[in-house]
This record gives sequence, C-alpha cells and structure tokens, in this order.
Amino acid sequence: MNIKDIISIDEQVLGGQPVFKGTRVPIETLFDHLQAGFSLNTFLEDFPSVTKEQAVALLDWANKLFNTKNLDQLYAAVA
Repeated sequence: MNIKDIISIDEQVLGGQPVFKGTRVPIETLFDHLQAGFSLNTFLEDFPSVTKEQAVALLDWANKLFNTKNLDQLYAAVA
C-alpha cells in the first residue's frame, strides 16, 4: 500500500496534522494506543473509521523506516 493511501495531511483537517486518509484520526493515536498497552484490535474498535489494512500498512511502513540501514539519512531529513 502506498503511503499516500494511508496518510493524509490537509490544513483543513485538524490543522494539517497527519491523519489516516479518509478519517480525522491522527496517526499518532495508533502509536499512543500501542504505547499504552492496547492491542491493535482495541484501537480499531475505538476508531472504526480506520481500516485494519490502513493500520497494518502504517506499522509496516514504520518498521521499514526505522530498520533501514540508511537511518542517518532519516536523521538528516528531520534535522
């Protein structure tokens, strides 16, 4: 799944905060739920507008991003 099919950034939606495409659910909400010890299924129950496919694809993207051998390029991009 293309990252643009997962994340939307629009100044008219939550002031441009990254959200799951087609929803008003901030991306960070998924990570907040997981960090708090909630399961993916609980997140999906709490935010039914997010599909399981979107949530799993986002986690896959995050995994690839942070497990790249070129992590120093990521640091440079956000610095």
